[in-house]
Amino acid sequence: MAYMYLALAIVAEVAATSALKASAEFTRWVPSLIVVAGYGIAFYCLTLVLRTIPLGITYAIWSGVGIVLVAAVGALLYRQMPDWPAIIGMSLIVAGVLVIHLFSSTVSH
Repeated sequence: MAYMYLALAIVAEVAATSALKASAEFTRWVPSLIVVAGYGIAFYCLTLVLRTIPLGITYAIWSGVGIVLVAAVGALLYRQMPDWPAIIGMSLIVAGVLVIHLFSSTVSH
C-alpha cells in the first residue's frame, strides 16, 4: 500500500510542478489551483508512505522519479528538450533509485 501512496504522491507532485509554468506566476486560476492541490495531495500521501518506508528512501524515490517525469512532461507539453548531459544525468538518478530499491536493506522487499 505504501508504494501506491508513493506513486500517487509522485503523480500529484509532477502535475503540480508542471502546472507551475502554466500558472503564469499564479495569475491564471486553474493552473494555480492544480499547483496548490497537487502539492497538498503529494505531501499528504508522503506522510502515509513514511509510516512504512524510511524517510531517505522515500525522498530518493520521490525526487528521482519526479525529476524524470517532470522532464518528460516539459519535453511533451512545453517542448523543452533535455540535451545529452541532462539525459545522462537523469539516467544516473534512475540507476541510483534502482540500486536503492533492489539492494538496500532499508527497503522492505
